[in-house]
Amino acid sequence: MSGLPDRVTVYEVGARDGLQNEAAVVPVEVKAELVRRLVATGLSAVELTSFVHPKWVPQLADAEQLLDLLGPLSTGPLAGVRAPVLVPNQRGLERALARDVPELAVFVSATESFARKNLNASRDEALAMSADVVSGALAAGRSVRGYVSMCFGDPWEGDVDPAAVVDVVVALREQGCHEISLGDTIGVATPGQVVRLLDALADAGVPRAQLAVHFHDTYGQALSNTLVSLQQGITTVDASAGGLGGCPFAQSATGNLATEDLVWQLHGLGIQTGVDLEALVATSVWLAGVMGRPSPSNAVRALG
Repeated sequence: MSGLPDRVTVYEVGARDGLQNEAAVVPVEVKAELVRRLVATGLSAVELTSFVHPKWVPQLADAEQLLDLLGPLSTGPLAGVRAPVLVPNQRGLERALARDVPELAVFVSATESFARKNLNASRDEALAMSADVVSGALAAGRSVRGYVSMCFGDPWEGDVDPAAVVDVVVALREQGCHEISLGDTIGVATPGQVVRLLDALADAGVPRAQLAVHFHDTYGQALSNTLVSLQQGITTVDASAGGLGGCPFAQSATGNLATEDLVWQLHGLGIQTGVDLEALVATSVWLAGVMGRPSPSNAVRALG
């Protein structure tokens, strides 16, 4: 196939986005083991957790404990691996800096409704909060990834105007985010919508190299949407080991694109990832046993 990259960065979100929607709290020792196993598969980017208030996401209340178990991120076993931590506000930034986290992530919704559901703030207020976090992080020598939620559809507002997404992406880029992930939070996007949004972003001067994609598989379109993204020049794709995930603030959101399904597709296309698929499948089989239910990943079911 023409127009495909030689290599893709698989950005693993299972330990944070994958687990945050789980009702039963997963022991922090299991989370640490999951991260270690994911890094051992060759993944070069593994998002760890979030410094969010425990009231909102109880699953991630153990963020400091997790970092203690993993050791120093810059010099310990995770050295050389991107290991971002999601930070929602100034308090989260303070916690992250106190733990010497080298890369942070912020998130903003493209829609007004989800901004209020997720952050209890308007979209503009959320952008102001992210600006403060990014500014503080950059001043402390950290890099920052930006997430934009609800890029294609919103459960309260319906289809999302690409112009609304462009406005938020441009704002995050101007704030100083080095990478911005486009989230299909409820999994309603189709390939045509993906191309239209990427074209709109290009028209606004946002380079493809600064973008990542983050698809949920509610309608089984995640791999199709990924493929057209690759053909459009995207080289960073978010995914979750075993297809875990959802969104605690949008009940119509189902699991993330499974990392194993993504890697199977990429390797079949001759695209390098640096990931050992066999080891990745073994990790998700182990995790499914811990969670007490089979993995929703097609590749895990086929190869596990």
